[in-house]
Amino acid sequence: MKYLLAIDSFKGCLSSAEVEETIAEALRKQGADVTAIPLSDGGEGMLEAFTHALNGTLREVSVHDPLMRSLTARYGVTAEGMAIVETSQACGLTLMTEAERNPMIATTYGVGEMVAHAILSGCRQFIIGLGGSGTSDCGIGMLQALTERLAGGRSFDAIRPLLEDCRFTLASDVRNVLYGEQGAAYTFGRQKGATDDMIRVLDERARQFAESSARHWGFDKSSEPGAGAAGGLGYAFMQYLGAKAVSGADLLLDLIRFDKQMEGTDVVITGEGRADRQTLMGKLPERVLCRAKAQHIPVWLMAGRIADREALLDAGFEKVAAITPEEMPNGEAILPATARRNLTKWIERTTTFGRQPR
Repeated sequence: MKYLLAIDSFKGCLSSAEVEETIAEALRKQGADVTAIPLSDGGEGMLEAFTHALNGTLREVSVHDPLMRSLTARYGVTAEGMAIVETSQACGLTLMTEAERNPMIATTYGVGEMVAHAILSGCRQFIIGLGGSGTSDCGIGMLQALTERLAGGRSFDAIRPLLEDCRFTLASDVRNVLYGEQGAAYTFGRQKGATDDMIRVLDERARQFAESSARHWGFDKSSEPGAGAAGGLGYAFMQYLGAKAVSGADLLLDLIRFDKQMEGTDVVITGEGRADRQTLMGKLPERVLCRAKAQHIPVWLMAGRIADREALLDAGFEKVAAITPEEMPNGEAILPATARRNLTKWIERTTTFGRQPR
């Protein structure tokens, strides 16, 4: 049997490469032929996946985290001068403890520092990964850092000539608008530590920022799909930097010629930390499924936890598996060593695993 592994990271637990390494080792013990391709749809693990796909190198830079504490972040650079920026390196939710999370004060300032560093280093093409943020500041912090690093803090208009040659592509699976019921605050605020009162304030802030920006520019990107990504950071890139939002998963799959790599494969295994109906809304496993179905290759979906199993099976996944025992607490399940054991055990019983009776 020939397997192709195309799996997203288990956020806060294992990287894509670590998940695939564990599965590949277990499959090879059974004599299987395995090809592993570390992937990301724009969130955690995006930096390594895209930099590897584009034969780039990693560069370190000193920036600020969401609470304005110093840290060292990395971004990728290709030989052609393209920068690959994983925004969670500077504004990620995992950079703060649960008690520290407060989207009323968390800032994207460090993202602007990363972009400015790349611009001053000569980069003019950018791929920006927008997943995993702990912020909801509409990218205001990012814009502030850009103006301070590139124009001494005078005004954003002062740096526009320097940005004219820059092209930004946003890699994200989030299609939400900036504000309203489907906006950044109402959709993602609670997981970033916001209370109901905070969510209402954050949403109103986003609306006001969009309205003032529209008056300044003469157009409004707040209703564009993806404007609400990363707490509105997507909006700032679109409105102020002319960025275009694309499916991060499809962008990477195209870059690595995934369709070609599937040729001769018997089974594709994909997955993520948690799979449910949202998986079918353009996330990496769904994009992998779409491409594999075109070549009539069966796809197995596995995740730490599974919900909406029937919907996932109906979408076309041949097998849908939760690797974590139902009785296991999440605190134990997300330990890397535990996740590795659960992945190995799943492979060991995979020959008897199949579609569950309805």
